[in-house]
Amino acid sequence: MADSIRAFEQQHLDEVIGKVRAAEKKAQGNASTAQKEVKNINEQFADIHVNSDSYSGMMDTAMSVRQQQQMLSERENSWQHANRQLQTLQRLEKTPYFARIDFHEEGEKADETIYIGLASFTDRPDHFLVYDWRAPISSVYYDGGLGDISYQTPDGMQQVNVKLKRQFQIKDGVIVTIFDTDETVGDQMLLEALGTHSDTKMKSIVTTIQQSQNKIIRNTSADLLFVQGAAGSGKTAAVLQRVAWLLYRYRGNLNAGQVILFSPNQLFNDYINQVLPELGEQNMVQMTYFQYAKRRLPSITVQTLQERFEAQQDATTKKIDKLKTGLEFFEATKRYSRHLEKADMRFRNLMFNGEVFFDRTKIEEIYYSFNLNYHLGNRLDATKQELVKMLNRRVSSEMRAKWVEERVQSLSKQELDDLFGDQPREFDSADKEFKFLARQIVIQAFRPIKKAIDHNRWLNINAQFINFMKAAPHLVKLAEYGLTTQQWEQQVETTYQQLKDRRLDADDVTVYLYLYDLITGKKGERDMRFVFVDEVQDYDAYQLAYLQFCFPKARFTLLGDLNQAIFTKENSKQLLNQLGNMFEPDKTEVVQLTKSYRSTKQITDFTKHLLKNGEAIEAFERVGDLPSVTVSNNMDAAVTTLTTTLKKYQSEHDTTAIIGKTLADSEQLYQLLQKQGVKTTLIRTENQRLVPGTIIVPSFLAKGLEFDAVVVWDANREKYAHEDERQLLYTVCSRAMHALTIIGVGSMTPLLEQVPKDEYELV
Repeated sequence: MADSIRAFEQQHLDEVIGKVRAAEKKAQGNASTAQKEVKNINEQFADIHVNSDSYSGMMDTAMSVRQQQQMLSERENSWQHANRQLQTLQRLEKTPYFARIDFHEEGEKADETIYIGLASFTDRPDHFLVYDWRAPISSVYYDGGLGDISYQTPDGMQQVNVKLKRQFQIKDGVIVTIFDTDETVGDQMLLEALGTHSDTKMKSIVTTIQQSQNKIIRNTSADLLFVQGAAGSGKTAAVLQRVAWLLYRYRGNLNAGQVILFSPNQLFNDYINQVLPELGEQNMVQMTYFQYAKRRLPSITVQTLQERFEAQQDATTKKIDKLKTGLEFFEATKRYSRHLEKADMRFRNLMFNGEVFFDRTKIEEIYYSFNLNYHLGNRLDATKQELVKMLNRRVSSEMRAKWVEERVQSLSKQELDDLFGDQPREFDSADKEFKFLARQIVIQAFRPIKKAIDHNRWLNINAQFINFMKAAPHLVKLAEYGLTTQQWEQQVETTYQQLKDRRLDADDVTVYLYLYDLITGKKGERDMRFVFVDEVQDYDAYQLAYLQFCFPKARFTLLGDLNQAIFTKENSKQLLNQLGNMFEPDKTEVVQLTKSYRSTKQITDFTKHLLKNGEAIEAFERVGDLPSVTVSNNMDAAVTTLTTTLKKYQSEHDTTAIIGKTLADSEQLYQLLQKQGVKTTLIRTENQRLVPGTIIVPSFLAKGLEFDAVVVWDANREKYAHEDERQLLYTVCSRAMHALTIIGVGSMTPLLEQVPKDEYELV
């Protein structure tokens, strides 16, 4: 029976692949034809004769160029479409599908069989040989076992009775394995997928999407979808499939440029950048939060990821951070901005040739001359208009200045040609010619002033920011945060000195930008439709409220693990409460992913007991070795233990990460291993790329990544001493898929004391 099923399925697979190859050949021909047409049109452009003898001749030429441009655009679109189609077919040729379901739809006479793959494929109109995994009917495969199952379609809920669910593993056109299952996605298939080695790029998970992940992927009802997932629960992978599903679901009304993902660091961006192209979609806009902020502050140095991680915080600094990063401070910024409609706006002089051109007191007079109906953005625009009028009036008076006369007299032929441009050179008198040239020279000289007006350089945002910080004690109650006025004033002075050096702490950047946006009347990027924030536990409420302000028309998907907060630490626990004040509760959905798939059962059980409340995390039943814990007497002995461990890991695994706590720890180890002749790659910054083999990476850059084997380097009593480092230790240990070793130099961290002794091997 099993042999006959295999023979039948292989024959069906052969037939589908044959039709895919025929379609591929046709698509190749279409692509070649379109490419030739594009080339021919480009060559024809060179043959267009410009007829400038008459107005009608010039119009004919322009019409001809326009027609050629339209034809070129159409052919280029055809070429791109044919290429995309060809790439899809090439993917399908290797693995046309990965699942089959047989079902009976209510009201239909016969049962129906469909096959599900990475993309749809038809051999004739409306005859699907393969359904895209994102099609509504494909949800049946992910959402339940056998029997009656409902699924969502654009026309409402549909019900089917599923009679067979079959899963395939196909390699190079040959069925390797067949599973018949009554589960969502059979454990055997999941075991096969999870047992593979890790890579320097994240892979798509469409063949093994779980029911809980499918709810995340296909959610259309929530304005805020909050995904709380344990390490290795597949939350990031599911969200990337969600992006692909949204682009499919809203095709024609949504493009990749209207979706933005904020990721933890640039290293992670590089790690995930192949998932969507594998699924035939363009990558969404992808950046870190501080990249987004920094592009608007090119002249200010913002605290780096490393500086944030290594910053030492005393009790007072922690209290100040709690104040500055909360929703109350966000609302205080808004209240302060409303006060600026009446008074206290800070301005700066606009200079020309070393002298004051527009005095700041005059600018202030103009700004506050408009009636109370003018809000901040309106005042800004009205003030700009008035300044431009004044600038234009100054052109006429400045034309009589001595420097202008001297400049006209010293003009070279080239400069004269540039000033005249296409203007006729015949003037009634020398005086009129002089006036024309003088006007052009003054307008040219005043260009920086016009640019300064347009770019709001007459606003003194630095002084405004400091003024707001000084005013903060009148807007929030410092005592409620355990702060005195003196402590706050000292903090403001520190910030002022930093700003003079053109530097800002991470906590201040968002306040600075939000204040500027309120002053200038910025309304946010209204075209952005979906915003994804990964590792949300390392964001504060002020940052998330600001993102909501920046993308007012977007739906948000926030994903993270409150157990992995390495920057916000314990403050992350308050994040859920504050989110409730930002988004409407009835349009908020929270999804909990408690099952961890990344690591073996042994590693998951070990890592969950590092946490105070880790019991909720479930391990997937994939068996491996116990984590190894070693204490070496000194650095030399620890390096020897490490090199022995690396030899074992390098023979068994493709990727090994040695994770040091700080960059300094990682650099020191890299030097020690170099002396031993051990080849590794040191990841110093988030702008590097992951490479195969053994890497050394500081803990703050390991977020979101996974490796076959992990060595936690020097997890001793000094490095991981405090309770607020428990989440960091959990984060780095949970990067391991198949093997985990923890090495301590001189001692072992006390954070391991609550882990049951039978869950690791003490070497």
